[in-house]
Amino acid sequence: MSSIAASVLTRTVTASASSAPSSSADRATPQGGVLEGSNPSTYDPKNPIILFIIQAGIIILFCRLLHYPLSKLRQPRVIAEVIGGIILGPSVMMRIPGFQQAIFPTTSMANLTLVANIGLILFLFLVGLEVNIRMFLSNWRVALSVGLAGMILPFGLGCAIAWGLYNQFHNDPGTVPIKFGVYMLFIGTALSITAFPVLCRILTELKLLGTPVGVTVLAAGVGNDVTGWILLALCVALVNNGSGLVALYVLLCCIGWVLFLVFLVRPAFVWILRRNGSLQNGPSQSMVALTVLLCLTSAWFTGIIGIHPIFGAFLVGLICPHEGGFAIKVTEKIEDLVSVLFLPLYFALSGLSTNLGLLNDGITWAYVIGVIAVAFSGKIIGGTLAARACKLVWRESFTIGVLMSCKGLVELIVLNIGLQAKILSTRTFTMFVVMALITTVSTTPLTLSLYPPWYQKKLESWKRGEIDWDGNRLSTDDDSTPERSIEKLKSTQVRRLLVYLRLDSLPSLFTFISLLGGNNATVATKVHRSKATLSPVPEDKESSSETDTVLIPKRPLEVHGLRIVELTERTSSVMKVSEADEYSYRDPVVNTFRTFAQLNNVAVSGAVSIVPEDSFAETVATQASDHSSDLVLIPWSENGTMSEIDTLKDSSNGIQEAFLQKTLATAACNTAIFFNRGFGGPSIHEPRTLTRTTSGVSFRSHRDRPTLPVADRSHHVYFPFFGGADDRVALRFVLQLAQNTNITVTIIHFNMSTQSEPRESRSPEIAGDAVAASGSSRLTISERLDTETLYATAARDATLLHTLRDSLPAAQLNRVVFVDVATTTPVADCINHACQEIGQSPKNAGDLIVVGRGRHARMLELEQNGTVGSEMRKTLGIVAESLISGGIAGSVLVMQAGAREIEA
Repeated sequence: MSSIAASVLTRTVTASASSAPSSSADRATPQGGVLEGSNPSTYDPKNPIILFIIQAGIIILFCRLLHYPLSKLRQPRVIAEVIGGIILGPSVMMRIPGFQQAIFPTTSMANLTLVANIGLILFLFLVGLEVNIRMFLSNWRVALSVGLAGMILPFGLGCAIAWGLYNQFHNDPGTVPIKFGVYMLFIGTALSITAFPVLCRILTELKLLGTPVGVTVLAAGVGNDVTGWILLALCVALVNNGSGLVALYVLLCCIGWVLFLVFLVRPAFVWILRRNGSLQNGPSQSMVALTVLLCLTSAWFTGIIGIHPIFGAFLVGLICPHEGGFAIKVTEKIEDLVSVLFLPLYFALSGLSTNLGLLNDGITWAYVIGVIAVAFSGKIIGGTLAARACKLVWRESFTIGVLMSCKGLVELIVLNIGLQAKILSTRTFTMFVVMALITTVSTTPLTLSLYPPWYQKKLESWKRGEIDWDGNRLSTDDDSTPERSIEKLKSTQVRRLLVYLRLDSLPSLFTFISLLGGNNATVATKVHRSKATLSPVPEDKESSSETDTVLIPKRPLEVHGLRIVELTERTSSVMKVSEADEYSYRDPVVNTFRTFAQLNNVAVSGAVSIVPEDSFAETVATQASDHSSDLVLIPWSENGTMSEIDTLKDSSNGIQEAFLQKTLATAACNTAIFFNRGFGGPSIHEPRTLTRTTSGVSFRSHRDRPTLPVADRSHHVYFPFFGGADDRVALRFVLQLAQNTNITVTIIHFNMSTQSEPRESRSPEIAGDAVAASGSSRLTISERLDTETLYATAARDATLLHTLRDSLPAAQLNRVVFVDVATTTPVADCINHACQEIGQSPKNAGDLIVVGRGRHARMLELEQNGTVGSEMRKTLGIVAESLISGGIAGSVLVMQAGAREIEA
């Protein structure tokens, strides 16, 4: 018995020992990752995402770091992405032993290529969305001539150099045997195509979209882009299909697909969008899904018939409607993911496929230089001659030719397709990548040198007939006569007003418009036409019946509302610039302002400008000059930033102050900055807190209580007059406001005697902005004026004040009060009188304090307030900053005289 038990135990131990290796081999893959000692950079076909994240992270970070210095040189992002790929590729980093095997092993490139090609399909869809066919149709003559000339000449030169490239490099490793005709077609297409997306961004950044150069280039670029993709599709079809008959069938299928998309899919798609409300209100998530599905389906179809899938995605982008901003809104949904993740991967792959080490002999570099020369000369000569034939001046024509030579994104996509189709070898691919980089990098500096801003202004004035070609001003109309100029210069009424529109400042701006528009027009009692007895009217006479209702002033106030939107690097932002007119028509802020102004006896216009943030001040000055504005009104942001969205931060980052200071420094006309504290609209209040009351009524029951209408629509205006050009402008504006019967005004002249001190110690008038020295009550003087100038300035101020007071209309005598106050402490006395004048009628529509910006004479006492930074004082002036920081419960309007008023 014991022997049997021993034998069984022996067999069991032996079986366990023999089965141990097989059981260890059947164990599951370790799930602990690096915690169990695995290397995350080792490529695992079953789990490729780990290495892909490492590759994508390195590419994105590297490209972002490269773009920062290149952006200072105004280079597009694609340059950084391609250069980053070249550095990471065999030209630089892959020369390090073990780098390629660790980061970019050959077995992992298929996954990276797949993700990059998905991004490429979506990007070409965005390119199609960006192309506005209406731009081409509205300028078809110049677009057709410049576009064709900009393609035919470089295409012909490309066919010529293709002969040498074919004989020299067509037998390189990595190519397939193809006929010279197909090779020639591809090289000609690669040299004649223009990068429309990069071109849009360059024109936008250089502010050329609204110029004849920008319109011509964009219109020609649309036709050039579409033609280039058609030629590329033809080339790929010929390469993928050895038989000419099969290639013909492929092209016929492609044409049929295009017709199917245009005449069947697009009408049905637009009908669905209208029915769904996506054209009016923006695309819903379902419509975005439908749009992307159409894009992928079209890409799939063009791929299976032998044409690259990107062509199908481009076609769907072309047929998407632009009505209601649909194309822009769809772009906003997907552009960030494409530009941040997908595109860097694709163009970095282009760099990884570029090997500068293959350019290792003289004949290769000779062809590199030849390809660059052909790319530049063909585009520049063709575009220049065509533009000159369209009656543009030579400098404009050269600029158009230079812009048309930009290659950028589209060229690299074409080259990659040629590399994938094995039309190009790695050597010829590298040669063309160098050409694409040089032509793209050169576009911006060449355009700036040929068409600088000063030349644009000169050319525009010359075309309007204001100057001759040498810059001498011409007198062609009555407005330029000396009598007309003096009359316009001495006008005391604001007839043309430019308003900087902000969403958070609309209530106060509406109040100003209604006050400046005058009293409501008299409206006669309406009588239905069927109840009125109408007498026959002679055909040669105009009649005015008793049913004429509105009495429109002879010359109404003209107001131009300017809304500025920041231009970013996003594709949707660039699309808004190219469709600025339609975007202005749809903008709700401009439309609201336009409607309100029309209902208040005001002639109104409005526009949206999409510009970079550092160009806001320049845009305001340019618009004021273009509209011959008498006054520019700019609201102070209530949240302390340039953003229109309220934030909980109390401090500003200084961007608003920098914008206002630059605007005031460059303003040619009178400028006003409005600091709102409940003028015509509710001021900012702290959130209400829930308190327990004996009534037991909850906080929620009071949440939706309606705001009662304003019973007292009057306003009281307090104006401290110290003297100087700013105050003289402010005085005239206050008296114009007083023409409205809802306005009462107190004008206090603070008279600071010039005889209280010896001549040597007298404080002169400040020529620039007054800035208080730290720890002192005296001003830092920027320029000293003698006593005679002080007397002359004071006499001029007193004369104007007395003249306007004595000529006050009888209707304003009961509503306007003039007071003279002698003072040696002007700021303190100003605040004391403001406390007495402001807030006496708490139920009215808001009180207003109007002050000059700060170029006052002989201010000896300044209030220092540590809670308000010096930037507000520097921007608004000493008096305004003291009133705001002093807690006066009234809105403040700060006025600065323009150059014309100071010279008057």
